[in-house]
Amino acid sequence: MRFPWSTHPYIRLRRQFIYLAVLLDAYSRRCLGWAISRHLDTELTLSALQMALHSRPLSPGLVHHSDRGVQYAATDYVAALRDHKIQISMSRTGNPYDNAKAERFMRTLKYEEIYLNDYETLAEVRASVEHFIEAVYNRKRLHSAIGYRPPVEFEASLSQLQLS
Repeated sequence: MRFPWSTHPYIRLRRQFIYLAVLLDAYSRRCLGWAISRHLDTELTLSALQMALHSRPLSPGLVHHSDRGVQYAATDYVAALRDHKIQISMSRTGNPYDNAKAERFMRTLKYEEIYLNDYETLAEVRASVEHFIEAVYNRKRLHSAIGYRPPVEFEASLSQLQLS
C-alpha cells in the first residue's frame, strides 16, 4: 500500500509569493503530482491531486496523508478523495514530524532549486520546478531510504519483481 504525502511551500518572487502543492509516493519517494499558483486554495491542491491521479492506476487501500491546511480539508478536495475511494489521513495539530517525508522533499526542492534562483515570474518558477521534479528529483536524485536509487528507477525495480 502506498501513502501519498502532500504539503506546500511558499516561493518568493520579487514582488509576491506563489505557492506549490505536491503529492509524493511515500514508499518510492516519487513526486506524483504538483501544481503552482498565486493563491493557496483548494484549486491549487486539486490540480496537484489530479496530476497524481493521472500518473498511475489507483491501488485499493490508498491513503492520502496531508498536513491540516484548510485546502486539504476543503469540501471539494475531500470529495475528490472520497470519489476515488482514497482514505484520508491528516497530521496531528502542530506536529511537523507527521508529515516529515513531504517536509524533507520541500527542503530538498528549496535548497537544490528554489534558493539558487532569483525568479521574476510565475512562468519561470513553473518551468524550473517542473524540470527539477521531473528530470532531477524523480529520475536522478538518489535516496538512501530506497537503496540509493532515484524514485523512477526504484519503481521500475519493483515492477520487475512483480513480473518475475
